[in-house]
Amino acid sequence: MTAPDRRTQRESSDERRSRYDADGVHSLRERVAGTQWRKRIARHRSVDHGYRVGVGIVGGLIVALGIVAIPLPGPGWLIVIAGLVVLATEFLWAERLLEFTRRHVQRWTDWVTSQPLWVRLLVGVATAAFVYGVLVVTLHLMGIPDWMPGWVPLWR
Repeated sequence: MTAPDRRTQRESSDERRSRYDADGVHSLRERVAGTQWRKRIARHRSVDHGYRVGVGIVGGLIVALGIVAIPLPGPGWLIVIAGLVVLATEFLWAERLLEFTRRHVQRWTDWVTSQPLWVRLLVGVATAAFVYGVLVVTLHLMGIPDWMPGWVPLWR
């Protein structure tokens, strides 16, 4: 017997809600909405609207900063995910995108850990080479800072 196609078994919002209700797990948005301070804000329509706009702006700026930081050395994807967490406290679409991201990161992690050591090393070396290349090109385009020692073999 073959496994059913995952694309045809999309969970509806009612099914997801009943699954969350059955196991006592609530989404981040529901947990934030259940707090006393959030209930106080929600009672005043204009304040609630302003709060949601503020969360959208702050979360959007964090995501934008993360997207800019992705090709640079550092935690670009982590910043994007942090921005999605901020957005997911108020917006269902961000919560779905965060869940989609979590599933795909888990699939990638499972795939990499199931590979032989030489494949994992190859992935690590390729990642390090890519980051080094981006760093060299960035420093070349933006200029090498004065605090960089003269012996660093970059285009001087």
